[in-house]
Amino acid sequence: MINYIWMAMTLIGLVFAAINGRMKEVNEAIFQSANEAVTICIGLISVLVFWLGMMRIAQESGLLDKLSALFKPLVLKLFPEIPPDHPAAGYILSNIIANMLGLGNAATPLGIKAMEQLKELNGGKAVASRSMITFLALNTSGLTLIPTTVISIRMNYKSVNPTEIVGPTLFATICATAVAIIVDRYFYRRRSRKGVK
Repeated sequence: MINYIWMAMTLIGLVFAAINGRMKEVNEAIFQSANEAVTICIGLISVLVFWLGMMRIAQESGLLDKLSALFKPLVLKLFPEIPPDHPAAGYILSNIIANMLGLGNAATPLGIKAMEQLKELNGGKAVASRSMITFLALNTSGLTLIPTTVISIRMNYKSVNPTEIVGPTLFATICATAVAIIVDRYFYRRRSRKGVK
């Protein structure tokens, strides 16, 4: 459905530009945007490679295991249906840590694996389980300590202080995560009172 919407918007824009004689501006915008996209991607790749390398070092040194052990009690409290040694808990922890480091691209495959494991725990049902809903809420709110992608974009656009976004991002994502957990628990308790699983 979303593909049809994007296609319709593109066609409407092109027809509107052709009718108003503005195809030159459209062509210039297309080529300028393509040039900027390549520049941004190269800048993002360098930062992502750096942080993925740091994450690999953290994994090899055992720091990732220590962080996982630190957050595991919290994760198990948020996801009481998941057995402590189930692979889903590991994928959820890895996803949360990757998001905290601002590695959204690295966190995505971990999140998909976590959802696959949660679906397996749910008996393969098409309806989302409590744990799946909680994980989606946490993943969407995305507690972030170091917003590497935003810092990289700010560096590409020659920001005077590209890291000044760290404080506001941390505050905003703490608030978003707290609200996500509160809303998730509220609706879970409300559904439980109605006898809906």
